[in-house]
Amino acid sequence: MTAPLLVTGAHRSGTTWVGKMLAASGQFTYVSEPLNLWHRPGVLRAPVKHWYSYLCQDNEADYLDAYHDTLRLRYHPWAELKSLRSLKDLGRMARDWSSFSLGRLRGRSALLKDPFAVFSAPWFAERLNCRVVVVVRHPAAFVSSLKRLGWTFNFRHLLDQPLLLRDWLKPYRPQMEAADEAPEDLIQRASLLWSLIYRVVQQYSQAHPGFQVVRHEDLSRAPLEDFADLYAALELPFGERDRAAVRRSSQAGNPSEVSTRAIYSVNLDSRANLENWKQRLSADQVARIRALTAEVAS
Repeated sequence: MTAPLLVTGAHRSGTTWVGKMLAASGQFTYVSEPLNLWHRPGVLRAPVKHWYSYLCQDNEADYLDAYHDTLRLRYHPWAELKSLRSLKDLGRMARDWSSFSLGRLRGRSALLKDPFAVFSAPWFAERLNCRVVVVVRHPAAFVSSLKRLGWTFNFRHLLDQPLLLRDWLKPYRPQMEAADEAPEDLIQRASLLWSLIYRVVQQYSQAHPGFQVVRHEDLSRAPLEDFADLYAALELPFGERDRAAVRRSSQAGNPSEVSTRAIYSVNLDSRANLENWKQRLSADQVARIRALTAEVAS
């Protein structure tokens, strides 16, 4: 059995696409966002209090056993049953339980697709033996995606995590507090979030040269070639089934952007999608994003 895998990076940066394409290898069971604030307790039997929760050895007691269960594909139906609120929840339960059961039966490893684990990637590597893939997306494309969906970010989720501040984000406390005083300025907030995330990625990846840091734009321009390289780096065979999955997800006949009613679709014209932010953002907005993210983006 291959080692478990964490695919992370900022949300709206292509982690779903990358995770699904790696899961196409048949060696993994795809597990979506255990650290999502609204995660399913059947998948991860541990509370999640913040977006981008930071896990480290100082607070792992609440998470280590729960994640061992998740990585062993042990589903918790009773915990899930107690949380059900709708028929849609029941459908998710059936999907996840069957996926975990089939994965165990076939001897698959877990692939955690979780952007909200990005600050915690070293913990996943050191304590759970996960290999790590981090996806980076152009800052203007990231900001444009959040702007299109009307998604903002409350920096209290980061400011209220003392261990995260201690280890990574203390120098940025004034910027985060200032951003929270201007909640209507989505471009400032999204640009700051992108910068914080990838500054931390830059720092921890130096201590973990085995982490695979990939650019969404590179994968989009040459999907077959770059996914072949990523598979090779992870020591996974890149067979015809995997190539076909990558072709289907990125070919020119696909939509040029995801529908707002299906925001997690992975079937796009990957090259055309690269140009969308240039149509959505004004020249002034692009210049502002460039100025706000330049130190990290460079």
